[in-house]
Amino acid sequence: MKHFKTLKNFLLKHKKRYILGIMWLLIVDILQLVFPQILKAITDSLQSNELSLRELLNYSLLIILLGLGTGLGRYFWRIYIQTTARKAEYYLRNRLFSHLQSLSPDYFNTHKTGDLMAHATNDINAVRTALGPGVVMIIDSLFITIATLIMMIRTTNIYLVIIALFPLPFLAFTVQKMGKVIHTRFRTVQETFSDLSDRAQENFAGVRVVKSFVQEDEEINKFSKVNQNNFEENMNLIKISGLLRPLIQFLSGISFLIVIWYGGMLVIRDEISLGDFVAFNSYLSLLVWPMMAIGWVINILQRGSASMERINNILYEEASIVDSAETNNDISSIHGNIQFKNVYFKYENSSDYALKDINIDIKQGTSLGIVGRTGSGKTTLVDLLLRLHDIDKGEILIDGMKIKKFPLKVLRENIGYVPQDNFLFSNTVAENISFAFDHDIDKEKVYDAAKKSEVYDNIIEFPKGFDTSLGERGVTMSGGQRQRTALSRAIVKNPNILILDDSLSAVDTQTEERILKNLDDMMTNKTNIIIAHRISTIKNSDHIIVLDEGEIVEQGTHNELLANDGIYNDIYKKQLLEEKIKNI
Repeated sequence: MKHFKTLKNFLLKHKKRYILGIMWLLIVDILQLVFPQILKAITDSLQSNELSLRELLNYSLLIILLGLGTGLGRYFWRIYIQTTARKAEYYLRNRLFSHLQSLSPDYFNTHKTGDLMAHATNDINAVRTALGPGVVMIIDSLFITIATLIMMIRTTNIYLVIIALFPLPFLAFTVQKMGKVIHTRFRTVQETFSDLSDRAQENFAGVRVVKSFVQEDEEINKFSKVNQNNFEENMNLIKISGLLRPLIQFLSGISFLIVIWYGGMLVIRDEISLGDFVAFNSYLSLLVWPMMAIGWVINILQRGSASMERINNILYEEASIVDSAETNNDISSIHGNIQFKNVYFKYENSSDYALKDINIDIKQGTSLGIVGRTGSGKTTLVDLLLRLHDIDKGEILIDGMKIKKFPLKVLRENIGYVPQDNFLFSNTVAENISFAFDHDIDKEKVYDAAKKSEVYDNIIEFPKGFDTSLGERGVTMSGGQRQRTALSRAIVKNPNILILDDSLSAVDTQTEERILKNLDDMMTNKTNIIIAHRISTIKNSDHIIVLDEGEIVEQGTHNELLANDGIYNDIYKKQLLEEKIKNI
């Protein structure tokens, strides 16, 4: 199974547990092979009237001991094989999650959350089943089949064995053909489950939008269609996989019919004893399980293989943004001098540049304001500074060195970034603010950051203050509170570069002024970049640039830009008018 090569290191590490489990499994199988011989001895003794009470008790005791040994063996092979399969599930889920964390943000722009959730649940469960019950069944069925055939040949007539096993080639051919169909259909089932998960996840996350637009019935209909598709694909899989077991039982029944007819004739002609006939039937009964297990094995392994293939597609995915050969791992800090030199950038699968010929020089300790119409490239500009994307042409320098010389970890640790999407986790307020730290930090630092972002007074009014648990994405907070909490998360890092991407839009102008004053005091000798739609947010910046269709069309101080009578002045006048209308 080529798709399982991804687990090679794990399997080598845990090979001893698998070997011990297989040894116990083989012990159980050997004990099962002894039982028909006991039945043979008892039957032959009864037939010849030579069975004494003492012998009967001895045989009974031996059967009990065989039962105890079988039970003990089954316990140990489950402990070794099944628990190792659970360890594989744990290992693979951790590996998948870690790899997803290492991928660049653009990967998640083209892959749905529900699909990734299906990989982490259903697909990994299918792989675990293949590595647990699948391994047991394949070893068990192979050993039992070979050993039983040997015992059948030794016990009875070779011709009886050949006739009894006549249906097997037909079974092998059918199982092989059906296995390929099962693999394809199970892969389709997993893909439809991904669509189902994604539809449910998206609706739960956007339930407030659905309700506000009264679209509950429409969304239920959409979900029903996806659910119906999932049901139909599962039925297609069941139709083929459900045929395996009945088919195997049918062929097994034919074998038993042949044995009863031909074996009965051999007993009547005294060519084999009645004990041989009873033992042969017992061995044939043992052979029925491997014949049935073949169907289950094919089903389980094909499902596991299809799921492993889907998981491998993610594991083989490489991050587009990584430390390069230029990276200097000796760099551990950033001062904050930033230069953009003739920078061009376009998104993947786009022919137009999102940013064109960008030239900016931001000195350490100064502030840069960025303003422009929606879609002008403001967020893209700061994303390049965080290396969420790499530029196509030009250079970005930090402290006089190319940005690629800085290790990604160092680069992002030294930048405090508050994006437009103020994502908060469903943890406590304190845990959200101290998110950048792997360990508990001084609570005073958390409180101080909250005070600087003017959210401290709101938080202490919560039922449990900073220990209050937030709902999903911080839904229990207002928009302004979420923005200021996200700002606190960046402030507590005490970064040398602070980037605010329209992160005060939900805050009133008075609170905004206090926050900006607090940031001025905090960011002395540090670099501050503020993106805003409101001119009031960036008017006191040391330098302001105006972006339009990815180009810098104006730049200067607030007063200089007003004197230009360009886009900046136009935006400023419109906002002044809006303020006057609002105050009427």
